[in-house]
Amino acid sequence: MAYNKAREERKWRIWKEAEEKQLRSLGVSEGDIEKLRVHDWAIFNSDRRYYEKLQDAGTYLEEVAEDTAQPEVKTVEEFLDSIENAVLYQELHQLDKLTLQALLMRTQGFSVTEISVELSLNKEVIYKRLNRFKKKIKKLLG
Repeated sequence: MAYNKAREERKWRIWKEAEEKQLRSLGVSEGDIEKLRVHDWAIFNSDRRYYEKLQDAGTYLEEVAEDTAQPEVKTVEEFLDSIENAVLYQELHQLDKLTLQALLMRTQGFSVTEISVELSLNKEVIYKRLNRFKKKIKKLLG
């Protein structure tokens, strides 16, 4: 959500008025309350500038991410070609075709149920294959 200066300033003013009311009821002098207001306003403006720059940076980073997005992998061969880690590549290359297809589909966001229907395998088989591979990779990659 974008930073809304007017809304944030309104929230700050409501908070500040409540704080000043409480300070007056405690007998704090008007001079001290004014010093505190000036100090808090400076902090508010500093925060506002930070959040506005952060929003600008976020927008820039989103644009860069869109520009450098990787093409979607659609086949097992493309999936293998996209792997840059040599150890992971070797392990993937040794897997059977069905397990590779299940891994690819899982990375594409398919559920285990959808994968089991597509590959005509039982869900438990899919879970077992994926978990076996995950354990093997954890051992290899530490």
